[in-house]
Amino acid sequence: MTTVAQALAEVKVAEFGAYAAGPHVGKLLANFGARVVHVESRRRPDGFRLEYPPFKDGVPGLDRGGCFAYYNDSKYGVTLDLHSESGLELARRLLAWADIVIENMRPGVMHRLGLGYDAARSLNPDVVMLSSCNMGQTGPRANTPGFGSQLSSLAGFCGLTGAPDGPPMLLYGPYIDFIASTMGAAAVLAGLERRRRTGRGAWIDLSQYEAGLHFIAGALLDYHAQGAVATRNANRSDEAAPHEVYRCNGERWLALSCWSDAEFARLARAIGRQEWAGDRRFATLAERRAHGAELDAGIAAWCAAQDADRAATLLQEARVHAYPVNSISDLFHDPQLVHRHVWRRRRHRVIGDQAYCFPAFDLSDTPGDITSAAPALGADNETVFREFLGLSAAEYEACQARGAFQ
Repeated sequence: MTTVAQALAEVKVAEFGAYAAGPHVGKLLANFGARVVHVESRRRPDGFRLEYPPFKDGVPGLDRGGCFAYYNDSKYGVTLDLHSESGLELARRLLAWADIVIENMRPGVMHRLGLGYDAARSLNPDVVMLSSCNMGQTGPRANTPGFGSQLSSLAGFCGLTGAPDGPPMLLYGPYIDFIASTMGAAAVLAGLERRRRTGRGAWIDLSQYEAGLHFIAGALLDYHAQGAVATRNANRSDEAAPHEVYRCNGERWLALSCWSDAEFARLARAIGRQEWAGDRRFATLAERRAHGAELDAGIAAWCAAQDADRAATLLQEARVHAYPVNSISDLFHDPQLVHRHVWRRRRHRVIGDQAYCFPAFDLSDTPGDITSAAPALGADNETVFREFLGLSAAEYEACQARGAFQ
């Protein structure tokens, strides 16, 4: 682990978040040195602890959940009963302590608990607070619950994914959560910079739904400018042909696309089909799209005899866009990811050795790191409330006796 001072080493974060969208923001900050305190309760732990596999040895348990561990490394974990006055008082002390507060509850929940932005600002006038939820804090559907798959559907992704004559397809995982959380991390850093310059805090209202729209900007612009409604088109493209995935020897697949007539001619030579370069059926993009079935059959026959990695290398050397389709296992052995130290193993007290994913960027002078495995439930109560917030031993024991840490 790095011994160099980290960029956010002086930043304190209180995270009232669960699942992916809130905790992933905190993870990004923690990986660059922020002191992030993840708040749960024993009565209602983070849903990723028990609701989503994988679990250690396939057995669910509060500290056995891989999803929770994956998005909460490098943090401190505490439990607070926010339905008790003692727990709420400690939560308010966290608000007063923190530079940044992250929450991804439904709109109004933090306010009803007495922990919303107005309360936070009264305790800590220059606090930066990020509220992230499905729809944002306002609007006719602001209180609509849901998860990433529903948001992907609502934001138009699913309607564009799949075969033209088939149903819309759900994207894998909470795709929009991670679009929104990456934007959220940038937004809170902008809030910190504003505070540094002006002494004023900020309340950031982040709509995950709206964040997702950025990734279909082309289709949105086409509708706005031309009235054209984008539809499902399988793996086809209006700008490239061929544009498809092909099965290779050994059950792996190759993704391939040609974006110009010259690139198509290079593809034809690379796979031993030089005659295609002079074939009128394939002379232009429009003709290649019209005769896609013949092209696909020829490319598929070539790929079927090839190793996917070798085929990708051969085509890349010919300056043709091609990559193998990686499996999950492949990602852990990809030499590029290994070289850039994307996977960093840390020892979790229950799960054991676990590979944690470092963010896709780093800083040259103040590099980040995975500083610790994810915390067990309530593992850092004493550290946070006694060392960070300054409770005496007697005060801590009194809070414990009143059920504050349940």
